[in-house]
Amino acid sequence: MPTDTTSPHAPSGSRSLEHPAREDIRLADVLHALADPVRLRIVCALAAAEGELNCADIELPVSKSTCTHHFRVLREHGVIQQLYRGTAKMNGLRRADLEELFPGLIDGVLRAADLQAGRLGAE
Repeated sequence: MPTDTTSPHAPSGSRSLEHPAREDIRLADVLHALADPVRLRIVCALAAAEGELNCADIELPVSKSTCTHHFRVLREHGVIQQLYRGTAKMNGLRRADLEELFPGLIDGVLRAADLQAGRLGAE
């Protein structure tokens, strides 16, 4: 069952976005979301930030509407959380939820992405 998430600092009546509850996140959906190179780039950026980023903080080689699509897929598949803070849509990796459900998956995917990008030496 999806949950609505509103920033704890948001005034009442603020916009909220639907996110899947932890128990509703499925491995196939997460893998689908991570399979796209643009979405993987978003996840890598969020993981590196160790906090929230605004959509515009992540440089992507696609149009704004395509960016919106990729962020929506990640949110609807339980990979990221999005919150409105004023007019900014802030994004954070749902690392704790994903680690609880699929231990080691996100760390393994991030390591593989780094290896493929040549950021880490092969061991």
